[in-house]
Amino acid sequence: MEKQEIISIGQRVLNMEADAVKKMANALGDDFYQAVQMLYQTKGRVVVTGMGKSGHIGKKIAATLASVGTPAFFVHPAEASHGDLGMLTINDTILAVSNSGESRELSDIIAYSRRFGIPMICMVGRAESTLAKASDLVLCYPPFQEACSFGMAPTTSTTLSLALGDALAMVLLEVKGFSQEQYKLRHPGGKLGAMLLKVKELMVSGNDMPLVKTDALMADALIEMTAKSLGCVGIINNLNELVGIITDGDLRRHMSMNLLSQKAADIMTKNPKTISENLLAAEAVRIMNDKKITTLFVVQDNHPIGVLHLHRCLQAGVV
Repeated sequence: MEKQEIISIGQRVLNMEADAVKKMANALGDDFYQAVQMLYQTKGRVVVTGMGKSGHIGKKIAATLASVGTPAFFVHPAEASHGDLGMLTINDTILAVSNSGESRELSDIIAYSRRFGIPMICMVGRAESTLAKASDLVLCYPPFQEACSFGMAPTTSTTLSLALGDALAMVLLEVKGFSQEQYKLRHPGGKLGAMLLKVKELMVSGNDMPLVKTDALMADALIEMTAKSLGCVGIINNLNELVGIITDGDLRRHMSMNLLSQKAADIMTKNPKTISENLLAAEAVRIMNDKKITTLFVVQDNHPIGVLHLHRCLQAGVV
């Protein structure tokens, strides 16, 4: 194939799927509203199921729901027939994904849900399918064509399933008032967890903060600075308010024979840049990079409560 023909095929696939998603977005109505209400009111868990490609999409939908505040898990319909039906309770809601709505592997889950009155929502491509008729609520895709050349390989249908699952999850996130802090608790590992760390989780506090009074001699300030190993010392007044900072750079700029006998207030940089303990560590790193500094004092009502060093952020994976 020629280069342009290959690119054209790729564009055709993406445009077909994008058009179908846009059509589905414009068609959202009362059924979507009711689905959100049903999932919101679920006392147990959302049990997602599906066969084949729909099953792969179902696993992702369950994972997304669980990560943003709606407890969910995936049950494979074939395994359900061999004991995993016991994972379902009357407090759960089933979310079944099937483009055709005729996957025979779903029959046991359908029968089980009907027998024990477990609510079931289906995401299907055919409103008259067996699955749709058996469900309490039907989310039907708008008319579409699969994007493969012979119109059979699951492509547009799986994109619609995935997008609709995302829409449900994101609406539930907002309806439940799910916070960034709650999101972080579910993502403690990896890059995402690091980027959601807050300053208070990485800062040095208490007696580990390098602090001296304004009238302290530089000899004492240097001892404090060396002992705490943060490359700086904060200068506080009689009200314990942070009024200045002395860094390695300040020492170099004021190097002289009588440096050690001078007062900290004479050497300090006044009104240093400070941050809140609730600031994201990633934002603190940006500030340090912009200001070309390696430490920031954390204050509350002008009183120092911690010190954040760039190296602690880097060690935690915040960049």
